[in-house]
Amino acid sequence: MNRDTSITSIKGVGEKTAKLFQKLDITSVGELISHYPRDYETFREPVSIAEAKPGEVCAVYAVVTAIPNQKRVRNLTILNVNIRDNTGNMQLTFFNMPFLKNVLKPGGFYTFRGIVQTRGGRTSVPSLKIMEQPKIYSLEEYRKQISQLQPKYALTKGLTNQTIQKAMKQALTYYEYEEEFYPAKIKEKYRLVSEKEALAGIHFPIDFEHMAEARKRIVFDEFFSFLFYLRKNKELAAKLENQYPMYETADTVRFLEQMPFALTKAQKKVWQEIRNDLGSHFCMNRLIQGDVGSGKTIVAVLALLMCAANGFQGAMMAPTEVLAVQHYENIVEYTEKYQLIFKPVLLVGSMTQKEKRQAYEKIASGEANLIVGTHALIQEKVVYHSLALVITDEQHRFGVRQRETLAEKGLNPHVLVMSATPIPRTLAIILYGDLHISVIDELPANRLPIKNCVVNTAYRPKAYEFIAKEVAAGRQAYVICPQVSEGEMDDLENVVEYADKLRAALPQTVQVAYLHGKMRPADKNKIMEEYAAHNIDVLVSTTVIEVGINVPNATVMMVENAERFGLAQLHQLRGRVGRGEFQSYCIFISTKENKETMERLQILNKSNDGFFIASEDLKLRGPGDLFGIRQSGEFAFRTADIYTDAGILQQASEAVEQLLTEDPLLENNDNQKLYAHFSSGTVNAVDFRTI
Repeated sequence: MNRDTSITSIKGVGEKTAKLFQKLDITSVGELISHYPRDYETFREPVSIAEAKPGEVCAVYAVVTAIPNQKRVRNLTILNVNIRDNTGNMQLTFFNMPFLKNVLKPGGFYTFRGIVQTRGGRTSVPSLKIMEQPKIYSLEEYRKQISQLQPKYALTKGLTNQTIQKAMKQALTYYEYEEEFYPAKIKEKYRLVSEKEALAGIHFPIDFEHMAEARKRIVFDEFFSFLFYLRKNKELAAKLENQYPMYETADTVRFLEQMPFALTKAQKKVWQEIRNDLGSHFCMNRLIQGDVGSGKTIVAVLALLMCAANGFQGAMMAPTEVLAVQHYENIVEYTEKYQLIFKPVLLVGSMTQKEKRQAYEKIASGEANLIVGTHALIQEKVVYHSLALVITDEQHRFGVRQRETLAEKGLNPHVLVMSATPIPRTLAIILYGDLHISVIDELPANRLPIKNCVVNTAYRPKAYEFIAKEVAAGRQAYVICPQVSEGEMDDLENVVEYADKLRAALPQTVQVAYLHGKMRPADKNKIMEEYAAHNIDVLVSTTVIEVGINVPNATVMMVENAERFGLAQLHQLRGRVGRGEFQSYCIFISTKENKETMERLQILNKSNDGFFIASEDLKLRGPGDLFGIRQSGEFAFRTADIYTDAGILQQASEAVEQLLTEDPLLENNDNQKLYAHFSSGTVNAVDFRTI
């Protein structure tokens, strides 16, 4: 078997199972072995109910004390089961599992495993331990799994963890491993295991130490290939002469004078850096890093205005249609209100063929001097007249190659990329090695600080009441869940079921909808437009809304399983609220109540400064955070995380730097072999379309 062998060649994977694998984008053996575990499960000895600690996954061996109580709330079936042992009582709650009423018999002993939570605890209501959706085992079944390290994979409905494990074992047994591509000195210096050892250790580790060694090799591969690619690009970009020299005109000065607000000191500094770049001998290749709401967009508009005033075309690419339309409408409003020289045109995928054809004609003739859109801007049919400036908004949603494709539409145009995800400078210098970095580290004075709270799951009923109160006052809310649907990760809240729960818990007048990345683009756009138009009150979503829409009316952000996200990403999500005149609130709900988790989340309580939060996140990460805490937005590596793996990132950067310094033309045979490997596209670590 090699990377391209069809997954149907694996015993037990027929046509039906192959279709399920296809939902996870797995069609070949190479894609299967690159489907790394999301976590590992360790089954510990059952504990007594009294010993079961809130916030932790525990197993208890107990007896069912009465006939399970079942009720129906709208389209949700809720089954409550009371259990006890000789140390205390516990309540189990199951959603949409009515068949269990006939399975769990009073007087029967079972092993229940799940996250322990508490409810009550006030003077009038004694504290009660609960488990929601626990797994059920016989004592014999459970004991067979004790002390084993079991890989847990991302799943889809109908595909079990056991099925993936069986297929994975076969694939790894018969896979033809590639010859080692790192020079011996790199492998030895950074203590990298072989590819074969890495794949065996990441999928079926003997213990956590074995897994950590395997994971280090995979993470090193991801960082090395990315940085190697960037370094080669940087060498080319540094030599590009400015084909479009620009000079400041009265247009930008007049616009700044007419605006109802003054630029902050940080904005003025960045605007000066951009002006210097546009008028220098070399092409601009600059990143603007700025917190949510820091005013990056107005600086970008000034750059586009300077471009238009010099007789050239500028393009702004946004990651979603809704955001592109919002940018376009804002620019049209500025143009009309302040008599700007913009002749803007919109280009997005949902436009009719006639509308697109008209846009193409205006772009090709030069009639349009500002083009705003999505990926539609880089389609083959789009021919630019004099593209001199390319701006990508929320740049981490575009791949390196997508940004390059847009840049290639002009003759070495100036490039400006923007990101609202704060990254500590030490890491930014490595990760944005091909760009000059500008930072807007100051918020406008008129911003109301967001009020935050970090709570456990017992707070949910109060949170629902608060959301209902804000909706009644005419406001809107977001609720974030870490996964799309049931079956992906059993211990996490999912968007589809949670939306049903909310509909049952909130007044019937409250309009609840859900949104996730697996929906068709047209459906996602429709939901976001409906939310922006206030036809939806509460939007339950994955982190897909992290960059997407500007809804000043939204005042509540509630994040479930907050401990599963990195602090910088939670801060990014928080930036979806607090955009209007109303006081906004953020509620972080953690299922884990241990000291370390709560201390980490409390940082969000103390500060609304994204750069401070990112720096603290970097300090707090350690070997115990290999799974569960992810930054899904900024650099979409398959396994690596720039915070947890900051040390490996620095090692990979050092290795690339040393290799290209000693052998810049890659004339050494070993280095040629390395270059051939990373240039061939066979490396399973990084997809440059998503970075």
